[in-house]
Amino acid sequence: MRRSFLLFLLLTVSSLAFAQQGSIVGKVVDKKTGEAVIGATVVVPGTTQAAPVDVEGNYELKLPAGTYNILMTYIGYKPMNFTGIVVSAGQKTTLNGALEENVHSLQEVTVTGQKQTGTEVALIQDLRKSEVVVSGMSNDQIVKTLDRDAAEVVKRIPGVTIQNNNFIVIRGLAERYNTVLLNDALTPSAEVDTRSFSFDILPSSVIDRVLIFKSGSPELPGEMGGGAVKVYTKNSVLDNATSLSISGWYRAGTTGQNYMSSARGNSDWLGFDSGQRQLPNSTPERVEGSVVGFRNQWTPQTITARPDLRMSLGLNRRFEIGQAYLSNVTSVSYSNTHEQYSINRNRYLIELDPTTGQPAPQYLFKDERSLTGTRLGVIHNWQLRLNNRNRLEFRNFLNQYGTDEVLHRTGTIVDQEQDRDDYALHYQSRTIYSGQLQGTHEVGPKDRTTLSWAAGYNYVFRDEPDYSRYRATRMMGTDRAFRVNIPNGGNAFDVSRYFSDLRENTYMTSGQWEYRLPGRDTTSATQYKLRAGFYAEQKKRDYDSRYFSYVRGRNFNGALANLPINEIFAPQNVREDGGFVLAEGTTGEDRYSAENTLLAGYVGVVVPISDKFSLSGGVRVEYNRKYLQNGDPTDTAYLERRVIPMPSFNATYNFTERSLLRLGGSITVNRPEFREVATYNYFDFGLNADISGNARLKTATIYNADLRYEFYPTRSEMISVGAFYKYFRNAIEQVTKSVSSSQLNLTYDNARMAYDAGVELEARKSLLGLTSSPVLQRFAFVLNASFIYSRVDLYKKASTENFALFNRALQGQSPYVVNAGVFYQDDDHKLQVSAQYNVVGQRIQFVGDRQFNYSIIEMPRHVIDLAVTKGFGKHLQLKAGAQDILNQYVRLLYDFDRNGKISSDERGAFARYRRGNYSTLGLVYNF
Repeated sequence: MRRSFLLFLLLTVSSLAFAQQGSIVGKVVDKKTGEAVIGATVVVPGTTQAAPVDVEGNYELKLPAGTYNILMTYIGYKPMNFTGIVVSAGQKTTLNGALEENVHSLQEVTVTGQKQTGTEVALIQDLRKSEVVVSGMSNDQIVKTLDRDAAEVVKRIPGVTIQNNNFIVIRGLAERYNTVLLNDALTPSAEVDTRSFSFDILPSSVIDRVLIFKSGSPELPGEMGGGAVKVYTKNSVLDNATSLSISGWYRAGTTGQNYMSSARGNSDWLGFDSGQRQLPNSTPERVEGSVVGFRNQWTPQTITARPDLRMSLGLNRRFEIGQAYLSNVTSVSYSNTHEQYSINRNRYLIELDPTTGQPAPQYLFKDERSLTGTRLGVIHNWQLRLNNRNRLEFRNFLNQYGTDEVLHRTGTIVDQEQDRDDYALHYQSRTIYSGQLQGTHEVGPKDRTTLSWAAGYNYVFRDEPDYSRYRATRMMGTDRAFRVNIPNGGNAFDVSRYFSDLRENTYMTSGQWEYRLPGRDTTSATQYKLRAGFYAEQKKRDYDSRYFSYVRGRNFNGALANLPINEIFAPQNVREDGGFVLAEGTTGEDRYSAENTLLAGYVGVVVPISDKFSLSGGVRVEYNRKYLQNGDPTDTAYLERRVIPMPSFNATYNFTERSLLRLGGSITVNRPEFREVATYNYFDFGLNADISGNARLKTATIYNADLRYEFYPTRSEMISVGAFYKYFRNAIEQVTKSVSSSQLNLTYDNARMAYDAGVELEARKSLLGLTSSPVLQRFAFVLNASFIYSRVDLYKKASTENFALFNRALQGQSPYVVNAGVFYQDDDHKLQVSAQYNVVGQRIQFVGDRQFNYSIIEMPRHVIDLAVTKGFGKHLQLKAGAQDILNQYVRLLYDFDRNGKISSDERGAFARYRRGNYSTLGLVYNF
């Protein structure tokens, strides 16, 4: 009983003592820079009562109620003493400090270590210290979402959207106006019809950070309109680590449903064709009515769609060899995904229907589309830090991606009074390798000179084997069997097979010299910098394609035309006498060889005029030679050679240590790509459109101006508002071409002039410091929005040509983009929850013409994603979430009244579909 009483008394006294505690809270910052003094200590002199300062500069020192003297101290700073600080029971007393550098007690400090660039704090500090207008996203923020690849990551950045689910659009400018660099090397493109890097091939798990430079500088590529995107993969590590993640994904309307798939090969699961779809070896160089042993597959098989599978294995290793530090980051990722949905795809004519007074429909189709994607990706990066003055990096990226697309088209051709029942089987594989060897060296006395260099190689192989498609018709309104369309001759696409491959090799090298002169004091922020550098790139591409049509042979047996598609082209029916033969439609324009040589040199300077005002700028000169010759030697080759000087200017004014104003101006260019000047015609079955290039395309010149105000509440928070303006000469757009009212034709053309103006808002803010509630302090918010206005002048002299003077926006440009996110992070319980929202305003998909085609405009679509991550113990994480919860329709509508926007009474849809919301459950294990 006595022991129980003593224990009760002890607990009572302890509880009273705890209840009488208060605390001193505040921030400790550098007096000159305003940045947090991480690692400083707040202590009661003569006692062991102390509190450390965290990465945000915050601290909390819990003390019993009373009056205290407080000391703030850190190596290299003058200590700060405070007397008579009163601590009240149950309350917080605020005490902030600004430490001043002690130049006498600490002459020089050498810190050996590796900067971690993927954190939110590191990213914000890089944005703040940047010489140009730049936005970005760190790995810290990426892991809080369910973003699977770089395409989903970058659309969270201000002014950035994604088109066709993989191509980047910055500030409303189409993908062709944006340059992408992977680890400071220009990226390869595996796309035939566009110049852009396909962001969906890069898994989000390997991304360290993404930076988007929106104002020009001498060091950045001269070919940029919306911006230059730099994607950095992980390269350095602090500790050895191994992680394995496995997740299953469920897509509404696809998973567990009947699913169309072509006959699978042995290697399809690895993302490439095993050879079963390839052009037979016996095929002659030119097919002239001869028989070739193509496989007889025209329709898909039906299977049950399994849940999507995604796996990744990450290995981080570090080694110390004497004074040298060697680290390796290796990541292997694999995914197998399925997607199936219905598309309403229609075409309306310029002529009006006399009964309705509305544009007359030419066809009304319903497409069932199934897409199986298989991706295998490998990142293998090394970093060797020989000492504090020399560092080498070797980066490797390999991606193998295969897609199996099946499209079943039904519906009616209204003006021909026919029903349709068509199929297309389309397999593609893409192999991309990108490797760079880079070095950074501090040389000379006092390490005032930095030399950096890089050499890289990119390889692309794109294989499109046996793109088979056929058309079957019957009279509209009847129940008769469909008959396969067999032309009497020629090379129509009614029953055809298409084969193509693209090979591209790119070699690059670059170097930069930077010399730093002492400024007003010994800090790096006041140093004058001189820079000079070069970039050289040689790109070679070979593209080859062939297509064949089945036509009626001599003495054709008409009874064969009534056979179903799986029997009609059986081997015994493919014969020159009485059956079907192949007619090759390939021309010299269907293949080309091309090369591009880019040589660039630049000089630049950084001038910190005062503690508040800094200037930077210089000039970049680029020589570019583009050459393309198609397979017809009688055709004139495309050749463009230009030397373009591109000056740039940037200024920064710091109002305070936490707020600043940026101003930038530059001249940049946008060059035609190989495909855009190659005149061959490609039939896209999905779009039901012919796509061709334009050998008259010119290089576009862009004049850029930027103004942005930035405010940094803390080291990990940012609020900014900016404005920009761009003027284009010879802007390049994808447009329709007036060839025939019966067929949609797409090509590329120059606008005489255009301009683009807008404002951007970005905010990253947490509730820490704004509330005393521990729960609310764990919330953080991200908001970015862009509002853009553009106009283009497409003047043509002759009214019979493609374009008139339209008062419309640039093709692909959105008037607004809004991204918002709410994040909850509870480190004590290893819990993260996020909700994110995205919407993009109307944007022109294809520009119409005067004679046969309306413009087609993509409508806004609201997207909400949710994600939850919960840790269990030291090793296991559980991830769950849902993407595109609202599952709104993707709508591409015709601009019937030709005013450049869609009003509520315009109902004609070029395409309308819903992809289905996407849910996941996965595990991550860190060994």
